[in-house]
Amino acid sequence: MSRLSFTLNDSNKIPWLAFGTGTALYTKEAKKEVIQAISHGITHLDGAQVYGNEASIGDAIAESGVPRSSLFVTTKLWDVPAGKTVRDTLVESLRKLKVDYVDLFLIHNPQLHPDLKSVWKQLEELKKEGLSKSIGVSNFRIKDLEVILPGAEILPSVNQIEYHPYVFKASKPLIDFLKKHTIVPTSYGGLTPVNRFKGGPLDPVLEKIAKRLGETRGKPVTSGQVLQVWLRQQGVPAITTTSKAERLLEYLDVETIPDLTSEEVKEIEETGSEVHHRVFMKWIDEDP
Repeated sequence: MSRLSFTLNDSNKIPWLAFGTGTALYTKEAKKEVIQAISHGITHLDGAQVYGNEASIGDAIAESGVPRSSLFVTTKLWDVPAGKTVRDTLVESLRKLKVDYVDLFLIHNPQLHPDLKSVWKQLEELKKEGLSKSIGVSNFRIKDLEVILPGAEILPSVNQIEYHPYVFKASKPLIDFLKKHTIVPTSYGGLTPVNRFKGGPLDPVLEKIAKRLGETRGKPVTSGQVLQVWLRQQGVPAITTTSKAERLLEYLDVETIPDLTSEEVKEIEETGSEVHHRVFMKWIDEDP
């Protein structure tokens, strides 16, 4: 069971490991996979309006038998249809999810909202109303945050971004900005170096570190687990997905793996910075 969590700037806690229902499950029925994740002890469920499967997450929550209070449910605002408010979209999400509140509600993409200040104010009201315990953003650059932070009554708790060593160099100014403002970065696509860009310069580095960690604890460690330890050590929650039970156990096992040495962290970051591979939201590179 996942027990590790991090404290957000509003004092709420976010479990470090999340099961995501985007990417491979995008627009697909996800009930079976979500029930499997919950049954293995993953309590953080990461959804979004645009994923098109909030109802199947709701079905999984209802059938899991796990109390609502034991789960951490995230969803994300996409666009706001004409004649609707941000609140209207969240109320619809709550209906699909079969819950009275979400633990985290994010603005999914800043480019969809010409008036970010107004949208953020509406999220603040949703937190005050208790429809979302925490509020935040996703795929925000520094300049997007600089639009909403002045005059914000409530700071974003998180900024969910694509984050792995192959975007480390490009992301460093943003990560430093988030730390300065006590906003927690959360990572999606964190396994990109092993899942999408095999054969890259990181491969031998991750394999070497995995071998060392495996020998240290007397149990094999994978390259993917090394990447997740790298995230965990930075206090960055990791969002990932799988349809395989054995993969879920591998993710959960990361909590028992020792920390990387400072030399290993440096080698991962320097080697990752030799190339740049962004998979999602590539407009971020075009207009940083």
